[in-house]
Amino acid sequence: MSRPLFSRRDVLSSVSCGFGYLAFSALAARAAVANDKPLSPKQPHFTPRAKRVIFLCMSGGPSHVDTFDYKPRLITDDGKPGSRPGSVWLAPKAEFKQRGKSGLWISDFFPNVAQHADDLALIRSMQTDVPAHPQAFLRMHTGSSQFVRPSLGAWATYGLGTENENLPGFITIAPPSNVGGAQNFGSSFLPAIYQGTRIGSGNRFGQQALVKNLQPPGTPQAQRLELDLIQSLNREAQQRDPQNAAIEGVIESYELAFKMQSQMPAVLDIAKESDATKKLYGVGDRDTDDFGRKCLMARRFIEAGVRFVEVGSGNWDHHFNLSSALARNCSSVDKPIAGLLTDLKQRGLLKDTLVIWGGEFGRTPYAQGGDGRDHNNKGFTLWMAGGGTKGGTSYGATDDHGAEAVQDKVSVHDLHATILHQLGLNHEKLTFRYAGRDFRLTDVKGEVVKGVLA
Repeated sequence: MSRPLFSRRDVLSSVSCGFGYLAFSALAARAAVANDKPLSPKQPHFTPRAKRVIFLCMSGGPSHVDTFDYKPRLITDDGKPGSRPGSVWLAPKAEFKQRGKSGLWISDFFPNVAQHADDLALIRSMQTDVPAHPQAFLRMHTGSSQFVRPSLGAWATYGLGTENENLPGFITIAPPSNVGGAQNFGSSFLPAIYQGTRIGSGNRFGQQALVKNLQPPGTPQAQRLELDLIQSLNREAQQRDPQNAAIEGVIESYELAFKMQSQMPAVLDIAKESDATKKLYGVGDRDTDDFGRKCLMARRFIEAGVRFVEVGSGNWDHHFNLSSALARNCSSVDKPIAGLLTDLKQRGLLKDTLVIWGGEFGRTPYAQGGDGRDHNNKGFTLWMAGGGTKGGTSYGATDDHGAEAVQDKVSVHDLHATILHQLGLNHEKLTFRYAGRDFRLTDVKGEVVKGVLA
């Protein structure tokens, strides 16, 4: 009988040398890995326009009619009976203006992002299936609200690998924990080395961007010897049980965890960034410091070769206190996002970095409780910038009040197909064999939204 891969003593031993936490927690070492170097760069299906993705995810459902979807009729009909029995229309809480040469209508809640109007491709006709946070959030991240499926970031890393063997291919910064949890950055049936490595959680981030056990207790040489011993035991187990593909996953994830200790601390440390760069992102300012650090860190990760980075911002669920709460939320992310776009452009990275902004759904154009808006899955706005998208573009439309998408409707499957397309991946060909059939991110649906592509 072959010896089990993990005994309690093995686990405690590996954790004691520092890289065990990384291997088990960040990289889910139980995975099956299909080749010798699963994170090595891979050839896309065709020439990509984007090499990497930064997804700025606003958890809670930001109001499109107050930010990026201008509806003059909503202003005219303010206070009049709404489309829902007993409801009244609620005018936008900020003034809209035309911005840039393109003349895109963007509200005063985003004055800094508005300066990049000619870089933005607004999709104003997004729709999703369910107006409930957990289901809609999972749908946005995995394509499914009913089944456990690999996340968008995991699919992208599986399809393309990463450009730096010393870092994970997929990193998620401060993901929410109350809307699907780890499924939003998980790998499901894909080899687990492709799942996201989490840094921070929800709103508990700030300056505590820590990954445990990055600093080994001993010297690198001593740790290498200890790791070699553990890996030799794993390889013996592999020889005894060659059909157990999980063993190769353990070996690879331990090696990556060891490599992360050499480079991850430097990438996490923004202290060496210039004062001008920190100011650009709003680092040091009370309202913008948190999200500014996240955005700056995202730039550092993609610059270091990480394929997919998600940056989380929470509390966009404005059922009440819309006037003040939405203003605070927008103010906390506006300058950092504008700083990120400026910085990427200055460094020549925006042209092949796809930046995405949005949440799981939008809000109703009619009022809830006088100064709030309810969930709206029938129509909302998401925007893209860089990575081969057509700046200064507005695609699709909702009705005159912003209640429902009525022109060039875009589903989550369409969005995912478009993101993969910009990365040079055909969403119909990016498949993984599981449970007797080929699975893909977009299931059996999805059309590339060509109207937002340059």
